[in-house]
Amino acid sequence: MSKKVITREEWERKLNDVRIRKEDMNKLVMNFLVTEGYVDAAEKFQMESGAEPDIDLATVTDRMAVKKAVQCGNVEDAIEKVNDLNPEILDTNPQLFFHLQQQRLIELIRNGKVNEALQFAQEELAPRGEEDHSFLEELERTVALLAFEDVSNCPVGDLLDISQRLKTASEVNAAILTSQSLEKKIQSFQAC
Repeated sequence: MSKKVITREEWERKLNDVRIRKEDMNKLVMNFLVTEGYVDAAEKFQMESGAEPDIDLATVTDRMAVKKAVQCGNVEDAIEKVNDLNPEILDTNPQLFFHLQQQRLIELIRNGKVNEALQFAQEELAPRGEEDHSFLEELERTVALLAFEDVSNCPVGDLLDISQRLKTASEVNAAILTSQSLEKKIQSFQAC
């Protein structure tokens, strides 16, 4: 079966026919500002447009501090901050907790703390790998970094890229946002 190909002009005509309500566009803009942590812009946009954020804007700064800690490689600090915000986030999301612990292992390896990395992997991550085989595969891949003197040329060297930190930070950010959004919905139901 072949796909229908449309011309650029047809595509632009179809796009011009699409009507997006201003309220929907405002919600989209507000969602972006909140998700990316632009508190001042979100507050100003809220005043100008009347668009309500899905979460309390006062919590955005705390969430951004967690995200920044992960992006800088301060995973222990990030875990502490997440637990300060809502300990249930990590308790109810074993995959997220594993990824944070994996990132902590990566940071130990990045800093040349081989013995500490091995001990941490054995004591903290190996038991989780036994519980969930997908965790075990990720753990094996991470520990493989220790087998190479020149990690820049090893097949798992991508774990040391900044993109790995960003991926983990994004996952934490999304989990906190989900938690905060649910909290706000529960509060609004209780107020009824």
